[in-house]
Amino acid sequence: MQVKDAPSVSPGALPPPDLAALQASAAKACALLKVMAHADRLVLLCRLAQGEFCVSDLEADLGIRQPTLSQQLGVLRQEGLVDTRREGKHIYYRLASDDAAAVMQVLHSRICGS
Repeated sequence: MQVKDAPSVSPGALPPPDLAALQASAAKACALLKVMAHADRLVLLCRLAQGEFCVSDLEADLGIRQPTLSQQLGVLRQEGLVDTRREGKHIYYRLASDDAAAVMQVLHSRICGS
């Protein structure tokens, strides 16, 4: 992975960062990335970034067995990354986190190449 050099800035040209705000933002980012750092959850988020799906559709599309699927959707729901709605006997899942959607967009464009 190639990293571009950051633009050169002379010392003192920028004000010092608000350390408390920076640490709070880092903690929030770490919490999000920790939830996303699981292959099944990442695949689920990738699919849910494309729209709303019921469990049976997700199972068929992704090849994740229903017990695992339900467990991982439960984690994502508990952490606020997905939301649900019920229609009859079906529960539909959709992406609920703008932050997760933004990360998924970057991952998709950078890693998946699309």
